[in-house]
Amino acid sequence: MTPLHRRSRLPAGVWVLGFVSMLMDISSEMIHSLLPMFLVGTLGVSVLAVGVIEGVAESAALVSKVFSGALSDYLGRRKGLAVLGYAMGAFTKPVFAIASGAGAVVAARFVDRVGKGIRGAPRDALVADIAPPGLRGAAFGLRQSLDTVGAFVGPLLATALMIAWAGDFRAVFWVAVIPGVLAVVLLMAGIREAPRASSARLVSPIRRAALARLSRAYWRVVAIGAVFTLARFSEAFLVLRAQQVGIAASWVPLVMVAMNIVYAATSYPFGRLADTMSHQKLLAIGLAVLVASDLVIAVAGDWRVLLAGVALWGMHMGMTQGLLAAMVADNAPDDLRGTAYGLFNLLSGVAMLASSVIAGLLWDNMGSAFTFYAGAAFAMVTIVGLVAFRRRR
Repeated sequence: MTPLHRRSRLPAGVWVLGFVSMLMDISSEMIHSLLPMFLVGTLGVSVLAVGVIEGVAESAALVSKVFSGALSDYLGRRKGLAVLGYAMGAFTKPVFAIASGAGAVVAARFVDRVGKGIRGAPRDALVADIAPPGLRGAAFGLRQSLDTVGAFVGPLLATALMIAWAGDFRAVFWVAVIPGVLAVVLLMAGIREAPRASSARLVSPIRRAALARLSRAYWRVVAIGAVFTLARFSEAFLVLRAQQVGIAASWVPLVMVAMNIVYAATSYPFGRLADTMSHQKLLAIGLAVLVASDLVIAVAGDWRVLLAGVALWGMHMGMTQGLLAAMVADNAPDDLRGTAYGLFNLLSGVAMLASSVIAGLLWDNMGSAFTFYAGAAFAMVTIVGLVAFRRRR
């Protein structure tokens, strides 16, 4: 094997982290795709309460992301925190199966989302630590691709089991425990983290002196990520739009399956492309695809046109999500990568919440089509900003 060929291969650890993400996503999506119906239909919870549960859970995930990333930098180790986060997610799954009231579900969702927040930044920092600098785009693209495979396999498996078992929610929830536990076992056995020298940990990463070491280039990536996220609201609006164009309720979940199939299929190829071309140029192209997606979905009158727009949405996700993660890795110091990912994820998450609230207000007051037209307009403004910045440089 030639040295060039060895350099072009991704380390085994990147594949392990990708399959860990896939297994946990299968487990989580098996439950999350059914949970709203379980809460309302089986436990008698109101739709408003479902919204509150989800809001509290996602807020907990956002806060925990920052602290877990900083702690991984301070300790000089990332695997332990990643294992803790995945274990918290895996061990909440049986609670959904035995829950007799909303209280148990609220507690399980809270712990599950905190676990997601704890594992996110250390896991991304692990990918950046393991992957060679010239292959980071491919590494993050591969991990995102495998993660997204889980995002569509989970709902498909849940649907098949619900049909086979005559709508037995609890039985499906018990099955979801299996891939969750496998994810934790694979992470523990498949990743060996080399300890970093203590001299690399100069100061606590949450102190001002450490944060000052994050360069202007890094904060520029954070700003780009936040503005980009403002142009891309929650995928829940894709589901609502699918209902509007006449897709039967039983088939609506397949809209998200279609989006995630395209997302999974494009993440790795575009990750490889990101290693060979300007990141800002590829990001601008991804935004242009988002503009096209918004416009197609806005004018959709039947399911065929809508699916075309959803496919474009999945493509833009495949082009941009791994790319943004690679851009953070390229512009953050090695010993502050956990902190860098935590801050990036926090601000992007806040932007996602804001964009989804704005989208909901536009939907209620001006109609669904205007919501997607507004998303397209925001994406175009972001493209103009990227082009202007590139010219200034």
